[in-house]
Amino acid sequence: MRKNIVAGNWKMNNDLKATKKLVKQVKKSIKKDDLKNTRVIVAPTFVNLTAAVKRAKKSKVEVAAQNMHQATNGAFTGEISADMLKSIGVKTVILGHSERRAYFGETDALLAEKVNAALANKMEVIFCFGEELADRKAGNEEAVVGGQIKNALFHLKGDDFKNIVLAYEPVWAIGTGETASPEQAQDMHAFIRKTLADKYGDDVANNVSILYGGSVKPANAKEIFGKPDVDGGLIGGAALNAEDFHAIITAF
Repeated sequence: MRKNIVAGNWKMNNDLKATKKLVKQVKKSIKKDDLKNTRVIVAPTFVNLTAAVKRAKKSKVEVAAQNMHQATNGAFTGEISADMLKSIGVKTVILGHSERRAYFGETDALLAEKVNAALANKMEVIFCFGEELADRKAGNEEAVVGGQIKNALFHLKGDDFKNIVLAYEPVWAIGTGETASPEQAQDMHAFIRKTLADKYGDDVANNVSILYGGSVKPANAKEIFGKPDVDGGLIGGAALNAEDFHAIITAF
């Protein structure tokens, strides 16, 4: 049975002090919540991951990394490997975020390598993908999304998807204040699940959590999460406020 997941991508925000404070606030806010089928994940910047892992111990809060390199080690200045993340207790990594694709030129081929490296190291992957506004206006959103999934993931075996969470993020709705309607989100999530089912069968498709990532807020979370193929959210700005993040978590 697939899990509901609310993951906070903190991006390049929060220094050490702010990281410790926010993890503590999130822990406290969900301490007494009934989260039997809901996972809570936060993804601080690399330099604060160790502190976040320590603060999250003995709680329902999991800590993820925002990125990783595909190599095990070597002359890759400024990069972080799967082994390094695992050595500090991080077992989940976000890959393919639209900002990594847009600002750092990450391609589907490169992301396939990163996914391979993460799975080889027994890490869980939150894999992101989504169309830009021009794609949506041209009616090409399914072709773009389907291509990103197929190019980066369809070399995998069905069993590999036990360690993959999908995150659909319409690029036009990230940080813009625009949000896909609950119906638009459901339509795309249903298409994503069908794409998986066509390749791997219903059992794999129905057990993969698919998150929506596009300006989710306390005001719209319940309606979006209420759709049958939406299993939670990859939250940006609202995840930086513990009260808002908690409201989103409890929207289920």
